[in-house]
Amino acid sequence: MPNCPTYHIPVLLHACVEALSLRPGGCYVDVTFGGGGHSREILRQLPPGAHLYGFDQDADAEQNIPAGEERFTFVRSNFRYLKNWMRYYGVEQVDGLLADLGVSSHHFDDENRGFSFRHDAPLDMRMNCRAGETAADLLNTATEEELARIFRLYGELKNANRLAATLVAQRRNHPLRTTGELAECVRPLLPPAREKKDLAKVFQALRIAVNHEMEALQEMLKAAIELLAPGGRLVVLTYHSLEDRLVKNFMRAGNADGRIEQDFYGNRLAPLRPVNNKVILPDDAEQEANPRSRSAKLRIAVKPEANSK
Repeated sequence: MPNCPTYHIPVLLHACVEALSLRPGGCYVDVTFGGGGHSREILRQLPPGAHLYGFDQDADAEQNIPAGEERFTFVRSNFRYLKNWMRYYGVEQVDGLLADLGVSSHHFDDENRGFSFRHDAPLDMRMNCRAGETAADLLNTATEEELARIFRLYGELKNANRLAATLVAQRRNHPLRTTGELAECVRPLLPPAREKKDLAKVFQALRIAVNHEMEALQEMLKAAIELLAPGGRLVVLTYHSLEDRLVKNFMRAGNADGRIEQDFYGNRLAPLRPVNNKVILPDDAEQEANPRSRSAKLRIAVKPEANSK
């Protein structure tokens, strides 16, 4: 497998692979293949008879597929279709699943993808450039109410209504087509002390909406719970509060709301058991070497054995 350090530096690499608890003959899934960093280490440690599946919808990730690796299967798809693809390959249960959520450093660094306000680029933001509407399509067609909801829900921005109204007024005169135009339009509405942070939230909100990230994550987590074999591990890296809250709820209660269900006797019916009640964070050295890791949180859960309490 080619070494692609410029594509993406894997976060908490050894902690993630260790958390999977690899075992002989096991079936494992990396639903966010990307630069292949985590998958490369999993394959290096993969026990005899085990197999790894890697999911990615981004065409750029395909250049990192390991050549001639019979223990690896690449799936060109969004991880929301995890269950369908595992059924396609005849896989009924998996022993471990790893998800490194969010956007890779490759996406932020690629000037043509429109994920960052550091470059003046077309407003695309699609993880899969072969399908779906772009950020420009969304900004220029969504209603003011829809845009306000996106900024409030996915960016957690207090001035979501003003942002939406300003963008709708701007597009009447000139459609928004580039990241530079978007940044120039909203900058006057952002407090100078928080300009970069809030601008990042504007871009984050649009990216999440364009890629339907929260819906896809919820579908993947539901499928993962169904697919995990007893003793199987769910290992997830999150980077912002929205996805972290959703992952925490699923690991704690098996649903998006975090609602604990009980049987007739009052026993918890949660399908997973958190392995680490306290999230695992990158140490200072990793945060210094890899800025993307600074907001990372690692959560691990296990599907209890049938006879465990």
